Amino acid sequence: MTKKIIWPVALMTLLIVGCSQQQARVPVSHSSGSFMQQSIERNKALIANEEMAIDSIIKNNPQHKYHAADKGYWYRYDIENTTDTITPKRGDIAYYSYDIKDINGNVIYTEEELKPQVYYVDKEDIMAGLRYGIKLMNKGEKVTFLFPSNLGYGYRGDLNKIGTNKPLMCTVTLNDIKADETSKN
Repeated sequence: MTKKIIWPVALMTLLIVGCSQQQARVPVSHSSGSFMQQSIERNKALIANEEMAIDSIIKNNPQHKYHAADKGYWYRYDIENTTDTITPKRGDIAYYSYDIKDINGNVIYTEEELKPQVYYVDKEDIMAGLRYGIKLMNKGEKVTFLFPSNLGYGYRGDLNKIGTNKPLMCTVTLNDIKADETSKN
């Protein structure tokens, strides 16, 4: 007798469950955009603070004439070559040396630590500020760059001596420029 009752109940339950349609679930959370807005505000404040620090350096060193680059950094000539007009371009090989300081001029990496560098222009991944700055230089020039953190090592730092969101001062000497004969297309 119990078997006669169980089978019809089981069959009925199966039909009810199988025939019901699934309802769309309501999202657990609603995005109000507040996280993105907070991130934007943090970045604006970071940029403003870095620009104030850089502006302070420029104002406190009137003996140096700083130039604003259209990429968002500033630079001054320590040694200027006014006779050459050739600057590194994509495919050239730039031979340079440099040091890295914090924005207050404290040495982070010396020129000796970083050793002379060979850079295949726009074909290698180097710090964004250096990538832009080297292309402004003539052979033999020595230029000091003031890079905001986004053109330096950004929010990650270099995972060694350069911390998070640190603006940098780099002094670069462009020792030579050569055409890369192997990249002629």
